[in-house]
Amino acid sequence: MSEAGTRRYGCAMFSDRVKIHVQAGKGGDGGLSFRREKFVPKGGPDGGDGGNGGDVVLLADPSLRDLSSLQRRRWIKATRGENGGGARRHGANGDDALLKVPVGTQVFTEDGDLVADLAHAGARVVLARGGHGGRGNARFVSSTRQVPRFAEVGPPGEERDVELHLKLLADAALVGLPNAGKSSLISRISNAKPKVASYPFTTLQPVLGTVETPDGRQLVIADVPGLIEGASEGVGLGHEFLAHLERARTLVHVIDASHPADEQWRTIDDELGAYGAGLDERPQIVVLNKIDIEPDSAFTIEDSRIVAVFRLSCATGEGLEDFRRRLFTLVPEPEAQERGEDELADYLVYRPQPKVRGWRLLRTEGGFRVLGTPPSDEELERVLRAAGATHGTTVEIGEDEFELA
Repeated sequence: MSEAGTRRYGCAMFSDRVKIHVQAGKGGDGGLSFRREKFVPKGGPDGGDGGNGGDVVLLADPSLRDLSSLQRRRWIKATRGENGGGARRHGANGDDALLKVPVGTQVFTEDGDLVADLAHAGARVVLARGGHGGRGNARFVSSTRQVPRFAEVGPPGEERDVELHLKLLADAALVGLPNAGKSSLISRISNAKPKVASYPFTTLQPVLGTVETPDGRQLVIADVPGLIEGASEGVGLGHEFLAHLERARTLVHVIDASHPADEQWRTIDDELGAYGAGLDERPQIVVLNKIDIEPDSAFTIEDSRIVAVFRLSCATGEGLEDFRRRLFTLVPEPEAQERGEDELADYLVYRPQPKVRGWRLLRTEGGFRVLGTPPSDEELERVLRAAGATHGTTVEIGEDEFELA
């Protein structure tokens, strides 16, 4: 792998992990303006409110297959809200930064906590919320303050680092040792066109294929790179490959019939059990491939998870049509779920919203003023810089006044 989550084969790339930095848009500043017309020399304040900053939003798109588009776009930033203007003109809201990702994408924090799981098409989650628009000076008029010479500064939007993980969504997933014939099988029964060769590790990235019936029913089959002993402990790319099996409702265990079948089945089954995530509890369909080489291969395993055993040859085509037809009766139907448009992710952890900020930053005619209990020096400087303050800008806090270094 050239980098975590990206596997290469020739010019093909499959990306199932990516780290991105998201930054929502800053809120627009409130307008600091006074009505000035030819016959109204002393008009009142008329500064409008600033617009809200744009959010960074993740949307599950069924047309996408991996996260490769984000490998070249690691810093995602929404646009800021426009500033308010005179004549009580409100600034426009900033545009959201909409990121489309494959169905099955999970969002993790830097600490590894799961934030959201976009497990169905149309699921969406807001990764960073834009700052609210600042209030214009027209909003601060009161009976005791007729001419407010300040307006509220729009705060910066949320900013954070997240890691996206993709777990393929498939009705069934092919598992087995390298060179068992998984790629040959998926290429014979579906529309997938993986590279096929008679040596181990031909498949270096997961492949999805669709199997269709004349009446229009479809099954999505995943071909996951061959597993080896120790895969559950992370040997090779074991953990990353096994993760793609977690959402398959059925496992199709492909075995090379020219070698001892029982031993192959136990090797892979041990890895599934050691990995966990319920993989050792899934229904299994056992496929003894290459019966053209060993037509009388023995398979003596009796296990309640095995729902069917097929003997076939991807080389000659023997048994393939029966296997393809019976897949639709052996793979359980997905649970029906009614979903509306633009739904939230299936699994979403809402971070506790911060308490209402105990201070506000105002723009004055001579610089900035902090109302309320000021934050830490670091946070205050960050907000001031975002508001456009530079070296020498005057900042008032209570009775104190200083110049920004």
